[in-house]
Amino acid sequence: MRGPKGRVWWRLPRTRRGQRRVYQVVVALTVLALAPATWLNVSAGPRVRALDEVPRAPVAVVFGAGLWDGEPSPYLADRLDAAVRLYRRGTVRAVLVTGDHGRADYDEPDAMRRYLVHRGVPGRRIVGDHAGFDTWDSCSRARRIFGVRRAVLVSQGFHIRRALALCTAAGIDAYGVGVAAPHDVTWVYGGVREVAAAGKAAADAALRPDPRFLGPRERGLMAALR
Repeated sequence: MRGPKGRVWWRLPRTRRGQRRVYQVVVALTVLALAPATWLNVSAGPRVRALDEVPRAPVAVVFGAGLWDGEPSPYLADRLDAAVRLYRRGTVRAVLVTGDHGRADYDEPDAMRRYLVHRGVPGRRIVGDHAGFDTWDSCSRARRIFGVRRAVLVSQGFHIRRALALCTAAGIDAYGVGVAAPHDVTWVYGGVREVAAAGKAAADAALRPDPRFLGPRERGLMAALR
């Protein structure tokens, strides 16, 4: 490989021994890159259940997945529909919606709340976390700010294992419902993104950093469970 001035940056070794070493390095780097994703599948996989098989828990935690013109995106709507079914079945007694409200004109939790109320979940049973800026923040705040100890997590299948691993690291006894998703461009992007995000998830689980915004303890979820 040559640079813009014709300088050689890297050249495949000509000897078999040198080529074998390059091959071994590539394999080792590939294994290291995939190790976090493998950890997520092994550690969290057994706790992914079908909606009608997931154990009961006090609360369902629904992770944000974007808004379209102020309304839940199709992927987020599917997550919320699953939460409605969990509530109607009596699997959970309250719903914690966690998402991004970093700007005044972008409020995932309130949009999620409106969607649930419109489909019959009582408003008093819904609590919003407006600082769920990423999965670790949502899990950490669910435990430290809202006092969640046991929960059913709701997300798409490509994300649920990461959510489970991080919420478990945050101190929550959790099972997950992996909502089905069409195999479209978003699904492909989500799967690729999860491989990249697995490394950060492993670091978060090991180091357990404070979320971006911690704030005072919230009592809303305790009231919703009464």
